[in-house]
Amino acid sequence: MDGDQAQRRTRVVLGEVAARRRPTDRTHADLAEQTPVGEALVKGLVRAQLALALRLALVVVTGLGALPLLFAAAPGVGSMKVLGINLPWMLLGVLSFPFLVGVGWAYVRWAERNEQDFIALIRKPEQ
Repeated sequence: MDGDQAQRRTRVVLGEVAARRRPTDRTHADLAEQTPVGEALVKGLVRAQLALALRLALVVVTGLGALPLLFAAAPGVGSMKVLGINLPWMLLGVLSFPFLVGVGWAYVRWAERNEQDFIALIRKPEQ
């Protein structure tokens, strides 16, 4: 009886499971296989993120760097008091932090938009 059961057994292998699935979209394949096209797409994203970071760094340097120049050029502005606090202390010590938080928030928002544009480019059907 054991001999009959051993002969009746068959092994079933599904072709879909055994076969390696490759992305059907060429752009996905370029990214997954790290082809020159995929590498160029990723470099474009990195360049966009770097350009955004440099633009916002310029905004911060200009915004905060201009204040000491203003105080040096117009000493009367540097001696003003607001709510009993010298204006330079108020601007550089207190109000600079909300400014930096705002620039950081803008960076995150625009960087995510760059990434969403990149994903939309990847998902766009080939024409």
